[in-house]
Amino acid sequence: MKPNHFNTIFGFTVLFLLSTGCGNLSQPSQSKLNSLYPPESTTIEYHTHWTVPHYTERIKEFKANPLKYGDIVFIGNSITEGGNDWSEKFGIPNVVNRGISGDVTDGILKRLDEITFFKPKAVLILIGINDLFNIYYHQQIPSAEYVGENILKITEVIHKKSPETKIFAQTVLPTSEDYLKDNIIIVNKMIKAFQPEKDYEVIDLYEAFVNNEGLLKKDLTYDGLHLNDAGYALWVEMVKPVLISTN
Repeated sequence: MKPNHFNTIFGFTVLFLLSTGCGNLSQPSQSKLNSLYPPESTTIEYHTHWTVPHYTERIKEFKANPLKYGDIVFIGNSITEGGNDWSEKFGIPNVVNRGISGDVTDGILKRLDEITFFKPKAVLILIGINDLFNIYYHQQIPSAEYVGENILKITEVIHKKSPETKIFAQTVLPTSEDYLKDNIIIVNKMIKAFQPEKDYEVIDLYEAFVNNEGLLKKDLTYDGLHLNDAGYALWVEMVKPVLISTN
């Protein structure tokens, strides 16, 4: 067989394999895609009245713009959602925002099927502060230990269903509220203490964002909880080397 004929046949073969989804390269069918997201009837016990409709709307957005195989995924609450275009922030393609304002650890546990199905290259988790607000204001979530255990459970589910995904558990950020300090420390100690036994790495955001009083540095926030441009810039500075090594 002449070389040019071989190249032509090889090229058509590659195109055929790609088009038929060989190697798990094709996107799932619509019915399969629909099954990856919580239905609209899903309720999360610890969501606030504001979060309930926002959670549903964000899930619709995710479904309309599903992940791609091998993406890098940021999953969390408003602090993650507020980062907007994470790819632009890092200058790295396929860094996808899966933050939902107001979300809690139980809310993330309900929406992991999309994450694990698409086998991300890496997942970066930052969650827990809304749970800790709930403990103080609504007294529904039983304890800070419950929150820490849920974060560990999130990492376990991802690793079990997508073992090649690199998982990074980021420590809960400080806030300007003194009454949250002790519980934030409890959760972060759990995240760090169990790292040797689990399949994740810790990115300790807390230590970079906390001041001498155990509160969020004022120059990194606009309201004592959410980050300003300087806060996001510091986050990117801390995480970018990790993403570069992942790629």
